[in-house]
Formats: sequence, structure tokens, C-alpha cells
Amino acid sequence: MTTTQTLSAERADLLDLLAKHRFFLRHTLRGLTDEQAASRPTVSELCLGGLVKHVALTEKNWVSFVVDGPAATAPDEDSYTEHANSFRMLPGETVESILAEYDRTAARTDELVRTLPDLDASQPLPEAPWFEPGARWTARRVFLHIATETAQHSGHADILREAIDGAKSMG
Repeated sequence: MTTTQTLSAERADLLDLLAKHRFFLRHTLRGLTDEQAASRPTVSELCLGGLVKHVALTEKNWVSFVVDGPAATAPDEDSYTEHANSFRMLPGETVESILAEYDRTAARTDELVRTLPDLDASQPLPEAPWFEPGARWTARRVFLHIATETAQHSGHADILREAIDGAKSMG
């Protein structure tokens, strides 16, 4: 016997929003070699493979925040190095491996969107100069933030892709 889980309209909308922006980001890597994905075709330090890695890491960290609170995302020396390395493709990394990790991260996020008992559940934001002291974010706000970050970086990726070979994500 199988059971069908009916999602609320809000959860279905969140999943749809995340899927659409992830598609556009992933789409910028279509048909590229590992070397092209690692290249920096603009004056920026950014590369396409690195942008996808960065978005996956950021999404993973925000999901950990939803589940485990601010302690899960407390910065330490390793997290600064991981953050810096998330913007580049390191030796041995491939487009395929980066996209596979992104897919695993996305699947975990999507499962949480579907199953979290309450999207209003909130956690205090970690202490950081870019957060208002004492602020809290709900799970809903975190999922919207993940979609926003993905959309923003998809725009960056589109520029990089066009600089590599003229291909556009849209149009």
C-alpha cells in the first residue's frame, strides 16, 4: 500500500520556486568541460563550478540552521576556508561531482520543506555583524532566502557562461 502526501499550497510553491532557480543555475553548466567550468572568464574570481559549489554549501548550511540552530553554522577557521574554497573548483573536482553534491543538498532541503512540522518554527540568527542582534528567522524565511541566493547567483552564472562561449540561460 502506498500513501500520498498532500502538500499545502505554500509548500508546493516553495518547492517550485527552489526547483526553478536551481534549474537556471544548473543550466549554466550544460555542455561545459571541467576546464571551462573552472575558468574565470571575467575580472571576477568567480567560476561557474565554484558558484554552484557555493550555492550548495550555503543551502546546506542554512538547512543545518533550520534543523540544529545557530550552533550548526557558527563560524570557525575551517568554515572560513571552506567558504573561500566554495567559489572555486579544486583539483579533482568535476562538473559531474559538483552537480551530484548540489543534487544531494537540494534533495535534503526539499525533504525538509515537505516534512518540517511547522514553517513558522524559528531559530535565533548567529551573532554576526550582518545580522540584527537578537533576530530570529523562521524556516519559511530560510527557504525563501535559499531561493533568493540561488536566483542571485544564477544571474552571476549567466554572465560567466555568456563570457565563456556566448551561451545564454534564457533567450
